[in-house]
Amino acid sequence: MLGFLVSAAHKSSGKTTITVGLCAALSARGLSVQPFKKGPDFIDPMWLSEACGRACYNLDPFLMTPGQISACFLRHTSEVDISIIEGNKGLYDGLALDGSNSNAALAKLLGLPVVLVLDARGMTRGIAPLILGYQAFDRDIRIAGVILNQLGGARHESKLRAVIEHYTDVPVLGAIGHDPRLAIVERHLGLMPNHEINDAARRVGAMGELIAAQVDLPQVLKLAETATAMPARPGTPTGAATVVAPPPPRVRIGLARDSAFGFYYPDDLQALEAAGAEIIPFNTLQDPSLPQVDGLFIGGGFPEMFMAQLQANAALRQDIRRAVESGLPVYAECGGLMYLARTLQWKGQVYQMAGALPADVVMHERPVGRGYVELQTTPDAPWSAAGAAAPQGLRGHEFHYSSLENLAPDQKFAYKVLRGHGVDGRHDGIVHRNVLASYAHLRSGSGSEWAAQFVAFVRSHKESLQQQTMANTRTIEVHGQAITTDVEGYLKNLDDWSEDFARAQAQAEGLVLTDEHWQVIHFLRAYYDEHRVQAQVRAMIWHFAKAWGPARGNNHYLHELFPVGGPQKQGNRLAGLLKTKGEH
Repeated sequence: MLGFLVSAAHKSSGKTTITVGLCAALSARGLSVQPFKKGPDFIDPMWLSEACGRACYNLDPFLMTPGQISACFLRHTSEVDISIIEGNKGLYDGLALDGSNSNAALAKLLGLPVVLVLDARGMTRGIAPLILGYQAFDRDIRIAGVILNQLGGARHESKLRAVIEHYTDVPVLGAIGHDPRLAIVERHLGLMPNHEINDAARRVGAMGELIAAQVDLPQVLKLAETATAMPARPGTPTGAATVVAPPPPRVRIGLARDSAFGFYYPDDLQALEAAGAEIIPFNTLQDPSLPQVDGLFIGGGFPEMFMAQLQANAALRQDIRRAVESGLPVYAECGGLMYLARTLQWKGQVYQMAGALPADVVMHERPVGRGYVELQTTPDAPWSAAGAAAPQGLRGHEFHYSSLENLAPDQKFAYKVLRGHGVDGRHDGIVHRNVLASYAHLRSGSGSEWAAQFVAFVRSHKESLQQQTMANTRTIEVHGQAITTDVEGYLKNLDDWSEDFARAQAQAEGLVLTDEHWQVIHFLRAYYDEHRVQAQVRAMIWHFAKAWGPARGNNHYLHELFPVGGPQKQGNRLAGLLKTKGEH
């Protein structure tokens, strides 16, 4: 297996653009490249996926155990030519004093050499002690090469190469001059996601060409060969019996996926599918209504950048609000929470959002919550681990510039915040009807099994609705086919009506149909077809007084014909029509 980790001396050294360029350059040469991103991030993986044409997976020592990291890495590298991990921050940076969650520790765990990206602006001879110090700090880390970035020109490059060659044994793999074509557009929350840029593929292609022209790709591939082969995960012993449980009933979960919402971890979506979910994408900016779904997942994104468009799609906002009030299970993270609120305020402008949550959102100039979070479930959490009587500990991350206003004093929350900010520094996870909406981003299988728990919650809710429906319906057999009616015998689907249905229904109600019964039934159907409303008794009397004469064309005689509820009830049932307004 070939692979390496790209890191830097400090953040903002240009490692993202260089890693994207390396992925694009190697992919353009016909290699299958599997990208990874160290730590919590949504946007960098989007660009890495764009460059490789493959989903990028996050490896996070805070949210994952070493075993989970190794398993994820092995699972997604078994059938590719080369794997590239983009680090976060500096090589030795991390939360733990011992560096156990640093980029260096990740490289050591996976047996990968390190490519160090160095922002060389203003540096000459001083670059040598920097490299030597990074080598000496941890002798188990193999710094296999450096890529010099932000060079001032050919003379600057030659000086740096001479210094590095004289004082160190680290090869220079490439030298990148300052070039605006290598920049990814930034805004208030960092890099712009690739799905918001129309020419993202062209940009990535250009980055790959620039990197290929300034980096020694054959040397990069050679150092990637020094990756230590990791042992394969133990499989099922030969001859061992394998018990395959029947798959649970599938549920349809709508996924908001468009320019406003796109922050989803691919393994979370895979975990939803593995738990029995069929993912149905929908567009919050364009779709006039929700698709037919059993639950919703609205992830993070930048709803503040699309406030006007989100407000303009009033039909979908109303549909979501109605669905929430009807009890539809919904899970929302950060941007999804903002969209479900009543209003969103930013830069002096206020726009209407879905109005499904009793809260208003205000954007600020500085982050309100940023970094890893540790949570503990409360008794109000709508779904948690099966059989978990005690509070459940969860880990995740948050990054939001917004806060919530006008929450009710008795607002229920799913989480107690042990580390981080959440909604108010003490709580996160707003609970409203069957909605759980939080600022925290969770990782399924990484200290949380939220995907399987949410699917189980959606499935339970769907089964409950089906049971209620069954309790309120009955069937009547017509030529061997079961036709569904409500408990009173009214058709659920008016298109199921036929004269044979009327005969079967009449037999069930102990009524022998005569020619007069059929005249009433056909009159009721014709009246509905013409007026799109059901005939009232006075219209029936007027019609049959002319057809039969006043002796039979009256209310008393019509009730004799239809003794089980009269002509408005029994007549309409036999005619396959709905209840009249007065019956509701």
